[in-house]
Amino acid sequence: MTGAAIERFSRHVENRFGTAAADYDELWEWSVREPAQFWRAVWEFFDLDALAAEPLAEGDAAVLADPRMPGAQWFPGVRLNYVSQILRHADLPGAAVVGLDEAGARTEIAWSELPGLVASLAATLRAQGIGTGDVVAAYLPDIPEAVVAFLATASLGAIWSGCGQDYAPQGAASRLGQLRPKILFSAAGYRYGGKDIDKRSDSAELASLLPELVAHITIGGDAGDPTADSTTRIDYADALTAEAGDAEPVLVDFDHPLWVLFSSGTTGRPKGIVHGHGGVVVEHLKAGALHGDLSSDDVFFWQTALSWMMWNYQVAGLLCGARIVCYSGSPLYPDADRLWQIVADEKVTYFGTSPGQLQASRKAGLEPGRDDDLAPLRALGSTGSSLAADLFTWVDDHVKQGLPISSISGGTDIVSAFAGGSVGVPVVPGELSVRYLGVALESWAPDGTPLVGEVGELVVTAPMPSMPVHFWDDRDGARYRSAYFDHEWEGPTAHPDGPVWRHGDWVTVTERGSLVIHGRSDATLNRHGIRMGSADIYEVVEALDEIAEAFVLGVDGPDGAYWMPLFVTLVPGAVLDDALTARIAAAVRDRLSKRHVPDEVIEAPGIPHTRTGKKLEVPVTAILAGRSEVNIDPKSVDDYSLVDWYAEQGRAHRW
Repeated sequence: MTGAAIERFSRHVENRFGTAAADYDELWEWSVREPAQFWRAVWEFFDLDALAAEPLAEGDAAVLADPRMPGAQWFPGVRLNYVSQILRHADLPGAAVVGLDEAGARTEIAWSELPGLVASLAATLRAQGIGTGDVVAAYLPDIPEAVVAFLATASLGAIWSGCGQDYAPQGAASRLGQLRPKILFSAAGYRYGGKDIDKRSDSAELASLLPELVAHITIGGDAGDPTADSTTRIDYADALTAEAGDAEPVLVDFDHPLWVLFSSGTTGRPKGIVHGHGGVVVEHLKAGALHGDLSSDDVFFWQTALSWMMWNYQVAGLLCGARIVCYSGSPLYPDADRLWQIVADEKVTYFGTSPGQLQASRKAGLEPGRDDDLAPLRALGSTGSSLAADLFTWVDDHVKQGLPISSISGGTDIVSAFAGGSVGVPVVPGELSVRYLGVALESWAPDGTPLVGEVGELVVTAPMPSMPVHFWDDRDGARYRSAYFDHEWEGPTAHPDGPVWRHGDWVTVTERGSLVIHGRSDATLNRHGIRMGSADIYEVVEALDEIAEAFVLGVDGPDGAYWMPLFVTLVPGAVLDDALTARIAAAVRDRLSKRHVPDEVIEAPGIPHTRTGKKLEVPVTAILAGRSEVNIDPKSVDDYSLVDWYAEQGRAHRW
């Protein structure tokens, strides 16, 4: 175990609790065996008493009053504000936030400027009647103004929720409208894929769909037809001229709502997932500063959008004192080297991306390590889907030899990661190096027996502070329990503290304590009684140079029939002929399982994803099976026209 922050933390644990950890595994074992001590150690290590109304009381109950899930009681009686932790770094030199657009324009906000901007904008919100518990919504690209708007909102104890402008107004309203926001932030538009996207009329339409809105704050120009809604219009620049007044963030309860994130909503109303101030602070400091070793020496860039929880996690860089980089353009325009150029130009030290961007870089023949100055880069993160082993190797060969890669798995549900890389822990291609500290993650058999070295359901057997406080408009908690806790195991479980969190992924916990994620457990490929996750297929097939992306589905038919088609999109110039089909089949057979060779390989015009890039395996499988109850929300899909194409494939299939 190396790396300054986690080493110092381990020494603090030894001095405070008498627990000496020889390596990461021992530190993790202690963190899940003694959760109250572990999270107290996090609190003390980051001196969070400085944020709170009163010092944290002694005793385990002051940290974890009730460990049962759902509804564990963390840090009862503690009052603090997320924004206070960020403003502690205001004396740092240089930029806190850098903004880049596709055309090359660059802006920055200095650490010294940040408190004044947040306080002035908060004063404007307060003048519009915004206070503790009110909702502020955003319809914005990934720009620095979004960060300031969020911090101003949270500083008042108001609740934030953001949506990217790639959503149409109706799609944004299906999410934000549930929250009955009083303020809307919007931008006049953005540039993407070489085109200027004008969002003024869409912003005005969205405002008209939010009936409790009292003010609409516009960035970069007007927000379209002023007759489209009756709210007060305020230009963002004018909103920053207000007298700050009381600039101190409002103290709120530990679990007071900080923001609302939304599930994909592909087959039903998007679920509003509420996280609390305190839970996010301790979780993001743990994940960012301990596992990522983020500090004021770092430049943190994760290519993301407001609709994705990685935007919220990118802001966590500010919690750690790091500079963050916001980018509002396409990751692949004008070519696949775009993000590597940003990493080089901004001297990024921690770069977060997706398997898709790395795959595109590989297939474009890029040599970032040769063509871009990546000397400051010390770590690379990847999420959105499993990172294939060959992409780990590509990064080592073509980006930077020995660069630590943190493939992470977690999500919107906990606005963080359950597992990923950690400073000083060896990286094995295709694996997530460790279970994160404080995450009691196991792989379970159908009867609730823990597994090692075998595929099972990913469960978390003890609470985490950043698990949802609740779902929005879920008064009795039924939707929350149904989402994670109501799974019926086939046999009695040995867990004494009640239900466990079932995440819905297949996972293998190796003998070394690392993890392999195999895909969604509700999209299992089950051939002749042998299960396989879709991620395993994708790793093999997408490694072929001709394949841009793959989409494999297991479809149950009448009388026990089973159809497993593999849909592929091709790189420019490639042809799906008999030879390529045979190579795909051979790759699956030789590297995975002869039982999981696809029944057909079909060239597709595209592959449908959620707005955050997840393949729509479950609903499209149901469509191919001809289930009439499937109702995919067009607003939640990146290209809904593809759904009709897949439905036609199901109708054309002959069982």
